[in-house]
Amino acid sequence: MITAPELSGCKLLHSGKVRDVYQYQEDKLLIVATDRISAFDYILSPLVTDKGKILHKISMFWFDFVQNIIPNHIITGNFDEFPEELKQYEFLRDRAMIVKKAKRVDIECIVRGYLAGSGWKEYQKSQTVCGVELPAGLQQSQQLPTPIFTPSTKADDGEHDENISFEETARRIGDDLAAQISEMSITLYKKVSDYCAARGIILADTKLEFGIYDGKLILIDEIFTPDSSRFWEKDKYVLGKSQDSLDKQYVRDYLEQIKWNKQPPVPVLPEEVVNKTKAKYIEAYEKITGRNF
Repeated sequence: MITAPELSGCKLLHSGKVRDVYQYQEDKLLIVATDRISAFDYILSPLVTDKGKILHKISMFWFDFVQNIIPNHIITGNFDEFPEELKQYEFLRDRAMIVKKAKRVDIECIVRGYLAGSGWKEYQKSQTVCGVELPAGLQQSQQLPTPIFTPSTKADDGEHDENISFEETARRIGDDLAAQISEMSITLYKKVSDYCAARGIILADTKLEFGIYDGKLILIDEIFTPDSSRFWEKDKYVLGKSQDSLDKQYVRDYLEQIKWNKQPPVPVLPEEVVNKTKAKYIEAYEKITGRNF
């Protein structure tokens, strides 16, 4: 396990699968996107060089893109605007953001627009995805009649997120908040999905997180990155099969291929898988933003 570095004036609160979160001043956090990669709730090795920078840059692009729909937690993600005490840590450049400290809503907000991954596996058994009934006869990777909200628990490290119903979500966080996060998640998915489609990308599904700040719902964490979303290239899309994704699906596919039982010991990724994954992340960034990495 790679330990998070000590930073002057910051207290490490949490070192997650991908990000390190520090308390910075009483009402702010410093979130650092590392080069760690995870799959099936385990951190893998080796690191994927520059992955954290790609995630950071894509998140910053999307936070700006959707800010007219919902406020977010960003104070600044621009290293040149950081306080002097943090500027001594050059490694934070292009991978760290200073954010407002919100009260996290402990629900993973997943929106699915296509039938893929664990959703496809469940559909084959029960014609449902996370308990949501779907029409008969759908194929793998098929677009759903309408995007669906399929929440899960927000598990601590070492535990697995668990799919839950909307009713269970409402029981945990209240009817009003459950309705709010469901509606907002689908609104954001549709806006970003439309933008991606215009750039030749299908946004198959995504995961969002929300917080409460000054009594209002805000967007937190990372958004619409290759770590939290499935991106497919439109011109390579073929109905009825697993798609060639611009995200970490390549890593998941490798782990399935070697028949890893998703328990320790965790396999080491071959150099080819690491390099191909990095290339896919860069391609996603460049296609989405229109900028060179």
